[in-house]
Amino acid sequence: QVQLVESGGGLVQAGGSLRLACRVSGGTFNRYAMGWFRQTRGKDREFVGRISRSGGSKYYADSVKGRFTISRDNDKRTVYLQMNALKAEDTAVYYCAARSTILTDNTDYRSWDDFHHWGQGTQVTVAS
Repeated sequence: QVQLVESGGGLVQAGGSLRLACRVSGGTFNRYAMGWFRQTRGKDREFVGRISRSGGSKYYADSVKGRFTISRDNDKRTVYLQMNALKAEDTAVYYCAARSTILTDNTDYRSWDDFHHWGQGTQVTVAS
């Protein structure tokens, strides 16, 4: 059974930074591409970014490009989301997701349903 557990959320002032972590248990971690999503109450879930199995390919939503960085540590079975220059509009519940895929996955996977396992989420609140 694959489980994803996010941590690192909290309250931060605008302009500040937070680093989220998502640890995966079960399964073979380096066979998963990983993604981050976020959702604000009353709004649709939004893709934030993704990282390939090897960590060599990353893709970000325009809304976070240049401010957020995704990385992974396969030995620790953990993916990270470093968030800098936070804005009030970054306030949301952040979810990590795992996609079981081949090593050379060239598809444009950005939908929630493109992933196979999801965490419970961690709240990030940015005070303006």
